[in-house]
Amino acid sequence: MKKNFIINLNQRINLKRCISIPSDFTNQIIRIIKSIPKGKVLTYGFIAKLAGKPRAARQVSWILHSSSKKYNLPWHRVISSSGKISLKSYEDCQYQKNLLEQEGIKVLDEFKVDLDEFLWKINSTENL
Repeated sequence: MKKNFIINLNQRINLKRCISIPSDFTNQIIRIIKSIPKGKVLTYGFIAKLAGKPRAARQVSWILHSSSKKYNLPWHRVISSSGKISLKSYEDCQYQKNLLEQEGIKVLDEFKVDLDEFLWKINSTENL
């Protein structure tokens, strides 16, 4: 009887969720962000597209927010599709601006980056 109970319990529980193993999508996002070279940026949406889910920019944001410290991600190299730093407070925007400028990225008024100049031109994640 105990054996049947354990098997039935295991069938009802998604063990992957309980253990919190990152999904393939999450791992792909982390790999892409880690690969952004110094002096370049990517947008949330472009990262989602490279990872195979072009409409998942918000998921990229969540992954970046929840995993930056754990995986030592260069979070400051990820910006909005308009080229803007999209943090909430002025102090946080200023901090990200300083990190980008230390890498040679020019940040214009209103915390905006020229994507034509600083967007990382990558078409595929095959060689990452």
